[in-house]
Amino acid sequence: MNSLAVEVAGLVMRYGDTTAVDGLSLTVETGTVTAVLGPNGAGKTTTVETCEGYRRPQAGTVRVLGLDPVRDAARLRPRVGVMLQSGGAWSAAYPHEMLRYVSRLYADPLDVDSLIERLGLGGVGRTPYRRLSGGQQQRLALATALVGRPELVFLDEPTAGLDPQARRSTWELVDELRASGVTVVLTTHFMDEAERLADWVHVIDHGRLIASGSPKHLTSEGAENTIRLSAPAGIDTAGLVTALPAGSQVVEQSPGVYLVSGTVDPALLQGVTAWFATQGVLLDAIAVRRRTLEDVFLDLTGRELRS
Repeated sequence: MNSLAVEVAGLVMRYGDTTAVDGLSLTVETGTVTAVLGPNGAGKTTTVETCEGYRRPQAGTVRVLGLDPVRDAARLRPRVGVMLQSGGAWSAAYPHEMLRYVSRLYADPLDVDSLIERLGLGGVGRTPYRRLSGGQQQRLALATALVGRPELVFLDEPTAGLDPQARRSTWELVDELRASGVTVVLTTHFMDEAERLADWVHVIDHGRLIASGSPKHLTSEGAENTIRLSAPAGIDTAGLVTALPAGSQVVEQSPGVYLVSGTVDPALLQGVTAWFATQGVLLDAIAVRRRTLEDVFLDLTGRELRS
């Protein structure tokens, strides 16, 4: 069995004079959750749509489960689930009948009633699709992507518009998919979601791959964590620095709020608290702020993710 569920090599996609994808190469390991992230206009949607078979590569190659997603579409459709961020539903259809119809297109679908219950769609069975809330439409789109027991599923913004409880339930479902061997390719603008779910992250900007790695690797590489303190304003920051390991820095970010940077480890934390103890000053608060994927994005692209 191929260990790669998705292989993209040298992909180029243009719209007129605009190059949306510029020689992009990336892979997705079988049985993982892989997040493809990037600011709007980065090329991630075009890349994913090419993998889904909606667009034909203008240059380069794309393989999904070892097959060409355009030429071998008929062979791939029973094996791949696709959740679009919008569209793909009949506006007048009832959710339950639509889901049952889609399930009959597959040889071995999931139990529809159980899926309806799991995704909290039991109370909207006789509500036309167009009258569903945005979150309900998202959950129905997720259900239609999963009902055929796919080996690989593409999830485009799966928790957009969901309340916190439904969002948490969706996260648990993604965890269960991975545990059962399903490969998940995820696009999301929620950095905590990518950090929580993904085994591997690809960051795309201006049509190119600019970073890849596990969330832990990306958030620990190239930048230090910080310690944030709340204490009386105007402390002797120079004196505090002399009590800390070499290379440490202290700045008063605002009156009474201090950031300590350096190699954030037990020795630095001990040095901070010990110095305040010798000064007879009780800290109001102390917290270690760890680097996040949002920080990585700002460092790599200079732009925040926006939905």
